[in-house]
Amino acid sequence: MSAVIPATLIAGDGIGPEIVDATLAALDALGAPFEWERQVAGLAGVQQAGDPLPAATLESIRRTRLALKGPLETPSGGGYRSSNVRLREEFQLYANLRPARTIIPGGRFDNIDLVVVRENLEGLYIGHEHYVPIDGDPHAVAMATGINTRQGSRRLLEFAFETAVATGRKKVTIVHKANIMKALTGIFLETGLELYERKYKGKFELDTVIIDACAMKLVLNPWQFDMLVTTNLFGDILSDLVAGLVGGLGMAPGANIGAGAAIFEAVHGSAPDIAGKGIANPTALLLAAALMLDHVQLPALATRLRKAIDDTLNIDKVRTGDLGGSAGTAAFTQALVSRIANG
Repeated sequence: MSAVIPATLIAGDGIGPEIVDATLAALDALGAPFEWERQVAGLAGVQQAGDPLPAATLESIRRTRLALKGPLETPSGGGYRSSNVRLREEFQLYANLRPARTIIPGGRFDNIDLVVVRENLEGLYIGHEHYVPIDGDPHAVAMATGINTRQGSRRLLEFAFETAVATGRKKVTIVHKANIMKALTGIFLETGLELYERKYKGKFELDTVIIDACAMKLVLNPWQFDMLVTTNLFGDILSDLVAGLVGGLGMAPGANIGAGAAIFEAVHGSAPDIAGKGIANPTALLLAAALMLDHVQLPALATRLRKAIDDTLNIDKVRTGDLGGSAGTAAFTQALVSRIANG
């Protein structure tokens, strides 16, 4: 087995600890060589350390450069910013990788196998916003500034193109709004076209599409796409849309990749209404763990994990309530671990 790999583990809030426990059981059954540093963030961070992102958590990720995390709750009030956004900024996690693959057949859309690559640090998400007061109305005018840079666009596009080559994707589609937002998204489109011509032509097909047309085409004929690469806000929207094609966020993993760190996560919320009831579906975090295994160059373990998930859901028919089954988190985990052990 491979040498021990240090990694930060953040259980998260709500159902986070339950789905993290399920994921750890699967990774243990695989013999994955992670050595976990347990840390807190989100609401648990506020309760234990007075900060949604405690210094100890940030230091752990700086040290391990690798993290697996459950969903985080942003505390209401007090001016708290999203912990997820802060993590991206702190570690310059410029690429958000969101694959969507049909696992349970027979839904509205079948045989979906798409990847959305989203720029993670620029655009309107930089948060440069303010109000202009007029005639006693303090919120009379709302203004926001979006910034995309050539450097930021290029590194994200290069990540997407390299991922396409490494994983055998046949077509990459740049999604933009350069017909209207000529500068803000035009620079992204322009950079992608130039990079393709200079370095990647012939390695895959490149296409471009306007964001609104892309959304329409995804619900009419999603099979025409293979990989979508786009700016921050458009990627935020499209990645959830694409997740909807395969059953929702409970089936959608996420990876946030930067030069100095990588964080893998379930992108759904903390679901406090079902926390502690033992009915949460851990599939999204399990699939995120598979992405993490790919990232640390353990693709055979990642493949075993994905196959075990597929077989548990489709051969054994062990499914949680959100997938039409009756299994709780523990029963699903036990069935999955059994599949891994016997696979």
